[in-house]
Amino acid sequence: MSSDALANANHYFQKASSILELGDDVTIQLRTPHREVKTECTIRMDDGSIGTFVGFRVQHDNSRGPFKGGLRYHFEVDEQEVTALAQLMTWKTAVVGVPFGGAKGGITCDTSKLSEGELQRLTRRFVDGIYEVIGEKTDIPAPDMYTNAQVMAWFFDQYTKYRGYAPGVVTGKPVAIGGSLGRAAATGRGCLFACENLLEALGDSLEGKRVVVQGFGNVGSWAARLFAERGATIVGIADISGGYVNPAGIDAEAAIAYVGAHRTLEGFTGGDHVDGDTLLATDCDILVPAALGGVLTKDVAESVRATIIVEGANGPTTPEADEVFERRGVHVIPDIYANAGGVTVSYFEWTQNLQNFYWEEERVNDELRRVMKNAFKELWSTSRSRELSLRMAAYVVGVGRVYEATKLRGV
Repeated sequence: MSSDALANANHYFQKASSILELGDDVTIQLRTPHREVKTECTIRMDDGSIGTFVGFRVQHDNSRGPFKGGLRYHFEVDEQEVTALAQLMTWKTAVVGVPFGGAKGGITCDTSKLSEGELQRLTRRFVDGIYEVIGEKTDIPAPDMYTNAQVMAWFFDQYTKYRGYAPGVVTGKPVAIGGSLGRAAATGRGCLFACENLLEALGDSLEGKRVVVQGFGNVGSWAARLFAERGATIVGIADISGGYVNPAGIDAEAAIAYVGAHRTLEGFTGGDHVDGDTLLATDCDILVPAALGGVLTKDVAESVRATIIVEGANGPTTPEADEVFERRGVHVIPDIYANAGGVTVSYFEWTQNLQNFYWEEERVNDELRRVMKNAFKELWSTSRSRELSLRMAAYVVGVGRVYEATKLRGV
């Protein structure tokens, strides 16, 4: 999966580079990561044994600002996946115009097998291994898959032991210690705004649209809740336990409460249980893949019945599937725009930390709506004028902005 993620990221970048006529030397320069860190994370486990894990931090590009990117704790994390995601972050921050570069990090581990104490010790040990190359003006991590506000709080606290009080070193923190209101919902809310912007451009609206959300973690659950609040009907949801379909509509709040009580959707009675491929082929208008990458393959793409796909996850669609969707006239709102709400509100949090002045949630949401709308205008204009898919328009815009900054700063 991870090698495919890197190959896919390079595939789209290479196409954008060709469209922009950047040349081989510039292409190699923009693609090559600035720094790759691999660190041993050894901790004492609850049973007294020694647990050794491997952590990664890849800093891809900082021509437009400090490195920025999430931390994921997952058993499939490796160098290639982290490198691919760091590259995606570079283009993503450029697409929405926030003054950051791209980075990504993570630890190869299975969080379901770790106690809270082990998770805390592992997080602190990871900070011990990378604190010298991160900082408020250098590299700012954030939550990603299987990390959350609590993990960010431990991360921040451990960093202060080396560098003193610096809340801007990490975003996605609890509000009580410098986090931003609206950050938890930001990625899901960004998906909503992205979808509404496309529908508006098509002369349509979200009211009455049938939505399937694949993945029910932070992004998927917030997306389901927010899409429902805007008048859509959630007809399918899924997590690691499988999919749940109800053409009459699934109560998103009830599903979120169920997961809060049971950790997964297993046993949920608000819809018929189906397997993952069946869920992706469910009759709907909008599909929101918000779990792992690579789920929409060429074969799956042929069976997808949605006319709009909103990529809440990173890299859920393979290049071969993209070709199928383009042939079929399916609008794919790409990950480097669709799920950029998280990094955008992380930027707002970082700004608040540096100024020590904090915003009301309404302002956070209004500013996010503005950023997503302005970014979409540029993508839509580029897509129409160059006759490109939204994904390639996003890459052309993002890569073009990074190239411009790199050129202005000099070799």
